[in-house]
Amino acid sequence: MSLQNSRGRLLGLSRELNRNWQDTQEIWRDQKAREFDQTYMQPLFDSCDNAIAAMEDLDKLLTKLRNGCEIEE
Repeated sequence: MSLQNSRGRLLGLSRELNRNWQDTQEIWRDQKAREFDQTYMQPLFDSCDNAIAAMEDLDKLLTKLRNGCEIEE
């Protein structure tokens, strides 16, 4: 699986999880839900966002490296 495909898959799954979590929050509205959101869900979404951004940066870098290698051949 390519880096771009992996990034797209992570992005899609993160969005799906976020939608499902929002649906859950419509029903689960107590203090424990807020604690769970703050302790687990928000850090998970932040980590996914950071990973997606890093994958984009890495993909750009790999593209530059490939292009540089092709020019020198």
